[in-house]
Amino acid sequence: MKDQNIIRERYLQDNVPTRLGGLAANLSRINSFSGHDANQETVGRLLDESKLFIEWTAAETEIDTAAELVELQIQLAQWRLDWSRIWVNTSQRRQVAEKAIQWSRRVLELSGLLG
Repeated sequence: MKDQNIIRERYLQDNVPTRLGGLAANLSRINSFSGHDANQETVGRLLDESKLFIEWTAAETEIDTAAELVELQIQLAQWRLDWSRIWVNTSQRRQVAEKAIQWSRRVLELSGLLG
């Protein structure tokens, strides 16, 4: 990942809804990039970055939102821990992609950016 401090400073300039929108976009990218064998490293970086986005944002949200974000962060950490094994298993990788897009939609709902 690029310099974490630079990413953090840039990310924290946005308000919480925009940050959650960025997290939702990352999760959507995980979904789409998982369909191509050459993207293992890229998706791994997106998992790491998404965990950080949650770390930097959850404390500024309502308790119920924070709880869901922590649940997502745990899921991301579990995927990352087994990423090499998951990536080579087409079925497991597809399951991660499907779950990532579900989380993307949920985080977008939590952001309030939909309306």
